[in-house]
Amino acid sequence: MKKIICIMGLFILIFTNVYAESRIKDIAKIDGIRDNMLIGYGIVVGLNGTGDGQNTMFTIQSVVNMLQRLGVSIPPDKLKLKNVAAVIVTAKLPPFVKQGNAIDVTVSSLGDSQSLQGGILLITPLSGGDGKVYAVAQGPISIGGFSLGGGGGEKVQKNFPTVGCIPNGAIVERNVNIDFANNQIVTIILNNPDFTTAARVAVTINNTIENNMAKAIDAASIQINIPLSYQNNLVNFLASLENLNVAVDSIGKVVIAERTGTVVMGENVRISTVAIAHGNLSLEIKTKVEASQPAPLSQGKTTVFEDTDLLVNEEGSRLLVVPYGANLGEVVKALNAIGVTTRDLIAVIQAIKKAGALQAELEIM
Repeated sequence: MKKIICIMGLFILIFTNVYAESRIKDIAKIDGIRDNMLIGYGIVVGLNGTGDGQNTMFTIQSVVNMLQRLGVSIPPDKLKLKNVAAVIVTAKLPPFVKQGNAIDVTVSSLGDSQSLQGGILLITPLSGGDGKVYAVAQGPISIGGFSLGGGGGEKVQKNFPTVGCIPNGAIVERNVNIDFANNQIVTIILNNPDFTTAARVAVTINNTIENNMAKAIDAASIQINIPLSYQNNLVNFLASLENLNVAVDSIGKVVIAERTGTVVMGENVRISTVAIAHGNLSLEIKTKVEASQPAPLSQGKTTVFEDTDLLVNEEGSRLLVVPYGANLGEVVKALNAIGVTTRDLIAVIQAIKKAGALQAELEIM
C-alpha cells in the first residue's frame, strides 16, 4: 500500500513584551567602534596526500616562488606535489586590539585539496581593505572533523575537511586608530533601526544622566553631548551609558520558512476581522498484487497483475469568523479554532495577508 503523507511542520510563537527593557549595549553600538575584515593567501604543507593536484597551477607556482625566496631553485614542471594546498586565510580584527595580541583565523582550501587535516599554515600576511598588512598568521590547522577513504572508493566524512581554523593563529602587527568621540560628541547606532526605540533611548539618557544631552537624529542614530565632567573620563561615561535600560519596540512581523514548515509570529501581530474557510484534500492510493491461474491442462501461464484503487477525500470545512485580535494570544486562539495543521496555517496566513487583514509584515524565507 502506498500513501501520500502530509508532514507537519513546526509552529513557533515568540511572546515578547513590548515594554520589555534591554540594556543599550545589547541593542546598539558606538559609532566608529567596529570590526575590520582581513584576508590573505597562504600555503598549507604537511598534508597526507590530500593536497592540490598537479592541475592546480597556482599552488605549484606559489611553492616555486616560496622556494626561490628560501634559496632553492627548481623548474615548475619538475615539482610533484601531493602534500601542499593553496588556501585563503580570513580573520576578523576586533576594535581596540593592540600590536602583539593574537586573533583567530579561518583557513579555506582554494584548489582541489581533499582535506586540510594535519596541515600547517606557513607564514601568511593578512591585509585589510586598504591593502595594509595588519596581522600575520601561521600554525597547525584544526578542522574539527575528518575524512577517511578506503581503497574501494568508500568514504567517511565528518564536518568539512577543506575548511579549518587556527585559534590565536595570527599576531597583530598594526594598531587600528579608532576615533569614536569627535568634538565631544558620541553617536549611538541601533542594531535594529526604529524611531520609537531611538526616541526612548534619548529620553532615558536625558532623564538619567543629564537633561538635553541626547537627541535622536533618525531611526538609527542618537547623538550625545559628552558632559564636561566626563570629557577626561570617557570610558566611565560610556560604561554608565551602555548599562542603561530602555524599553525596546518592534514592528509586527510574521516569518515563514516554507521549506521546514516553521512559522514565527511577533508580539505586535494583529488580524482584522475576517471570515476563513479551509478544507484539506487527501489522496490515497492502494495497490494490490494478484495472480491469475490458468485452467488445468490448458498449458497456460500464471499471470501477475496489479489492482490499483484511487481514493480522494475532501474534508468538509465550515466558515469561521476570526475577530480582530487584541493581542497575540487571541490571534493564535482564533487561528487554532480553524483546526489546521502548520502547513495549512502557512497557506491561511498568506491568504489573510492577501486579503489585507494581516496587520503585520510577512516575510517568507
